Amino acid sequence: MTETEIQELDEDTVARIAAGEVVERPASAVKELVENSLDADATRIDVTVEAGGTDLIRVADDGHGMSEADVRAAVRQHTTSKIESVEDLDSGVSTLGFRGEALHTIGSVSRLTVQSRPRNGGGAGTELVYEGGEIVSIGPTGCPEGTTIEIADLFYNTPARRKFLKTTATEFAHVNRVVTRYALANPSVAVSLTHDGREVFATTGQGDLQAAVLSVYGREVATAMIDVDAEGEQTNDGDLPPGPLESVTGLVSHPETNRSSPEYLSTYVNGRAITSSAIREGIMGAYDGQLGDRYPFVVCFLDAPGDAVDVNVHPRKREVRFDDDDAVRRQVDAAVEGALLEHGLVRSSAPRGRSAPAETRVEPERESESLSDAVPDGTTEPEPEPEPEPESAEGPGAAEVEVEAEVEVDTQTEDSSPASEPESESNPTATRVEETESRREHVATSDSISRSQPTADRTDDSGASAKAEAKTETETRPETDEGDDSSRRNASESAGPETEGGIETGAEAEVEVGVETETAEQRSARQNRQRRTETERKFTEATEQRTLTGEEATTDAEFDSLPPLRVLGQLHDTYVVCETPDGLALVDQHAADERVNYERLQEAFAADPSAQALASPVELELTAAEAEAFEHYREALSRLGFYADRVDDRTVAVTTVPAVLEKTLEPDRLRDVLASFVSGDRESGAETVDALADEFLGDLACYPSVTGNTSLTEGSVVDLLRALDDCENPYACPHGRPVIVSIDGRELEDRFERDYPGHGG
Repeated sequence: MTETEIQELDEDTVARIAAGEVVERPASAVKELVENSLDADATRIDVTVEAGGTDLIRVADDGHGMSEADVRAAVRQHTTSKIESVEDLDSGVSTLGFRGEALHTIGSVSRLTVQSRPRNGGGAGTELVYEGGEIVSIGPTGCPEGTTIEIADLFYNTPARRKFLKTTATEFAHVNRVVTRYALANPSVAVSLTHDGREVFATTGQGDLQAAVLSVYGREVATAMIDVDAEGEQTNDGDLPPGPLESVTGLVSHPETNRSSPEYLSTYVNGRAITSSAIREGIMGAYDGQLGDRYPFVVCFLDAPGDAVDVNVHPRKREVRFDDDDAVRRQVDAAVEGALLEHGLVRSSAPRGRSAPAETRVEPERESESLSDAVPDGTTEPEPEPEPEPESAEGPGAAEVEVEAEVEVDTQTEDSSPASEPESESNPTATRVEETESRREHVATSDSISRSQPTADRTDDSGASAKAEAKTETETRPETDEGDDSSRRNASESAGPETEGGIETGAEAEVEVGVETETAEQRSARQNRQRRTETERKFTEATEQRTLTGEEATTDAEFDSLPPLRVLGQLHDTYVVCETPDGLALVDQHAADERVNYERLQEAFAADPSAQALASPVELELTAAEAEAFEHYREALSRLGFYADRVDDRTVAVTTVPAVLEKTLEPDRLRDVLASFVSGDRESGAETVDALADEFLGDLACYPSVTGNTSLTEGSVVDLLRALDDCENPYACPHGRPVIVSIDGRELEDRFERDYPGHGG
């Protein structure tokens, strides 16, 4: 027989490897045991941990319990009562556990004790002691009905794995997350969690989901939750779009009740706590951007046929796979949005949350309907009595407008005589929509002011000078244009493409001179001209660049750390496009500004950070996880400038908050700080106060930074690049994302295949 270096591993080594796949950390063991308790039809589950679960884990339930024979079989490898063959997997697994690995693999890397007595079985129970994969002892014992499993010294025989456990606070945060999600998923089961002798939370088990939320998250969150109840197309009254989901139920929070991390998004598929990008995107899409970069509280249950979802795609069953992720995303979006709409928390008409007055276009819905009632916020006022139409727009009353009416539009029907159209267009006050509150208040005298006051005197910070010039030029220009098209074109051109401050945003640059009845072809042609004008205005080479202070800027900038950059423009209002000596560079404007703000914050916190004492303490209600973290991170909070005292188990009173970058933080930002502390996976020993403070500064730098989809003036771009160049590390944001991506000339030539014969030069 030929010799080989390939060896069959012994059972002990195999068991320890398998344990590493199933038991990643204490929370993994807690998850397996809680799932077993739920599968055993328990109505009460008590979870106790010490030192974050590294010293002790105890899970006690009042479930079915096990006989001595059951206990002996349960600790053997791949033994389970949940499934019998692969057909059970194919048809869909209805239980939480099914692999038969938990007790055997946990016992391989810990000292495991099992006590169990069958429900209504009578007699004594059974106790089994299992260490390092071997049964040490088994015999009768006195114990209540149900099962109690105790895990001591987790990873005692695998020191390398124990070494890589995180801090006690971090490990307990993971345990808390697991127990919390199963407590919310099973409101009819009384679930309690105790850490180091202190009860963290306990649910009532009365079957009320909102009561479970109250126990875990507190009264403030519980009262802000909204019911979600949507049925799929499988039912007669289904209100979900087509897809694999049969129903979507649960609770979601009011948009104003949110947190800085997705920690509190709890989603379940067929009762199993899982994470899914499709589900998360559906939930966030339903809020339609109202939350920005924050997240709601969610307890959402999705029911799907067993054959439509695969629960066996992740070693620890954290993820599932759907037949159609896009359909699931649409169904979740529709269910959550419907609940929010029912409570008036999102608007059914676009654009949501973005209809600023300067961006609102008012157009007649019917040819015979007057627009004089339109107001910038999208509401309508009672329609005034119609007034007789003047014989001529040139008449003495043409410039008089009542203060109560914002605009007066003289609409024309299709059968109006051509002679009446020039009259309507020649009266500027009869065809202009005043879009801002201040101009509406002065509409009665705007005509005389525009004719008598010098142009140089009519300026403001928002570019009103350009609008006033456009208005004056429109009113005084001789009426030599013919037709609606030429009239609108000249009015648009008279507005001027730029203001003195630099490049304008689209909303500021667009001046609506009039609203007339127009055909679809005319409207389309006008909009196309406006788009072309906007593009030319933003990227024209003749644009004079100025800084935010009005000084002349230069596109060719020399830097100390950065390469020479010549600003070409913006891509998607998110990336600054620059030419470099070697090719092209894209700068992420948010990441760049975040790096600048981060290093400014570091300087501010180098000495003792400035803090602002509050006039009176502000009480904050914390979730169970936040309250548990508060005591552990109290010193770090003080180092940052947050001083708070515990009022009760779930409430703290904030007395002092940090004052950074000339701003004072809101007291409730303390919750975000605790969330950032808990969510990080820090190595044991790396949780110093300075490290925690630095991590907080990285998160804090994000908030004042310019975001994507924000149009910048060319001068402000140069200012941003100069500030970035002054940074110690200008090439990465505080979270490690790249700030600049370079594409050298050689890569561009390769992409365009310029080395192809006959295509050089």
